[in-house]
Amino acid sequence: MRFLIDRCAGRRLAEWLKAEGHDVAEARQRGPDPGDATLLGWAATENRVLITLDTDFGALVHLRGVAHAGLIRLPDVPAATRIALVRQILQDHPEQDLTVSIVTVRGRRIRLSRWPPD
Repeated sequence: MRFLIDRCAGRRLAEWLKAEGHDVAEARQRGPDPGDATLLGWAATENRVLITLDTDFGALVHLRGVAHAGLIRLPDVPAATRIALVRQILQDHPEQDLTVSIVTVRGRRIRLSRWPPD
């Protein structure tokens, strides 16, 4: 699976995904922060699921209709539990669902919503 890891999501998560055999790009390796819209655009153009802690991406997709190739939002998820939660998401949801959905994790609750809805 292809991912773009926002700098706030962490290097450990990116390294774990790479070790699991995923194709991972990291925003931190692309220079200064380009802003949320540009980051989401990169992910969509490259067919990568964007993983972030930032909640602003939901507004870009829901309210402004910005295209995406999947979004996993981990707001308020401590670094120590991010890998376990992403592992669970990948085990519980097939790739074809993740690439057309927004996944939001709040505490231990994982919510997956297709966007745009069918």
